[in-house]
Amino acid sequence: MSEYAVVNPATGEKLAEYDTLTDAGVEGAIAAATDAYRSWSRTPVDERAAAIRRVAELHRERREHLAALIVREMGKPLEAALGEVDFAADITEFYADHIDRITGDQPLDILGEGTAVIRRSALGPLLGIMPWNFPYYQVARFAAPNLAVGNTVLLKHAPQCPESAEALQLIYRDAGLPEGAYVNVRITNDQAAAIIADRRVQGVSVTGSERAGAAVAEVAGRHLKKVALELGGSDPFLLLSTDDLDAAVQSAVDARLDNTGQSCNAAKRFIVVDELYDAFLERFTARMSAATVGDPLAEDTVLGPLSSEAAAERLAEQVERAVAQGAKLVTGGTRDGAFFAPTVLTGVTSDMDAYGEEFFGPVGVVYRVSGEDEAIAVANGTGFGLGSYVFTTDPEQAERVADRIEAGMVYVNVVLADSPELPFGGVKRSGTGRELGLLGADEFVNKKLIRIA
Repeated sequence: MSEYAVVNPATGEKLAEYDTLTDAGVEGAIAAATDAYRSWSRTPVDERAAAIRRVAELHRERREHLAALIVREMGKPLEAALGEVDFAADITEFYADHIDRITGDQPLDILGEGTAVIRRSALGPLLGIMPWNFPYYQVARFAAPNLAVGNTVLLKHAPQCPESAEALQLIYRDAGLPEGAYVNVRITNDQAAAIIADRRVQGVSVTGSERAGAAVAEVAGRHLKKVALELGGSDPFLLLSTDDLDAAVQSAVDARLDNTGQSCNAAKRFIVVDELYDAFLERFTARMSAATVGDPLAEDTVLGPLSSEAAAERLAEQVERAVAQGAKLVTGGTRDGAFFAPTVLTGVTSDMDAYGEEFFGPVGVVYRVSGEDEAIAVANGTGFGLGSYVFTTDPEQAERVADRIEAGMVYVNVVLADSPELPFGGVKRSGTGRELGLLGADEFVNKKLIRIA
């Protein structure tokens, strides 16, 4: 049986099934990407930019169709699905608009006579391994910058997203990119390992779980291939002071429930100073409980189903284990098929599994702390280091805390502020490398020194 299938998580109904590539098909995909690289990397920059800009336009022209596909593939509420398509278009357009900056020479000041520049050039075909939680956004932030610099892309999407993956391949073809510049590959994990090992493929980027990242990095390391890893997160939300508690609470709820709680950089741990804790917990619990769970096609739905019933079962097991180990279930914790009620836990301590785990769903853990130092200790107390959020009315405290937090990103007094120009990535078990922004276009390039006497 093929592992690529569309199963509507809202109903559990299997809607379609697709074959994986044969080994001959894999070889054909690598050959096509290699052939395309030879011409695409030498295509004038303005022509590459025009084709990539057309990709963005086609996202916008087909937004309703694209959004409908991921509603049924992974249960994203329709308004959120439309927003994701728009964001993917914005990201793609950003790299078309800034292609001169990411491909232009960088002059160096030198000690001797003559000149020196860093010239950025493409490496070759790359493999991207993408997750199901953002089927368009994740692809855009990998494919757009790498195509802009002249690389070509082999794209392995999550097995539950075969139709959105095909829709993206069609967009890149219709935008005028050469055959093989962007190739959707439905492959097994063993075939992915074979692609990474192939001498023609120059690097691999994976967004997914720690387990998937470790497996990919192991294969890449054996074959001396560049790898970028965007993995899990258990992002802290530090509430240190506020002059508008209701607004801070709403930001916390928005940051936890985005994408039905299935975002790697969602706020997941809410670390609140003692004097605000009781009021925050009361209001946070009320607003979490009031979030509308239901049909992802309904206009008032805040939370759709999780991506699958298996995902909901895993989340339920985590919550049950946390309670068994001594955590307090303040609200939620119930499951109905793939639907999971908004949940709040308190009383989690460092000896519990829940202290260091990522809850990939609408579960928030609230901690009471005595002040800034303890808040930072709790924030840094996990193996993750993706994003973080700091709410304070003290600008000096904001700078001080941001400097001490062990994370790739710190957002102060704002949530859901990702943007095409802002680099995205983490440290520790959250991965290596950066996507988005100008840094995202610098991961898979040859930064060639040219020194002329």
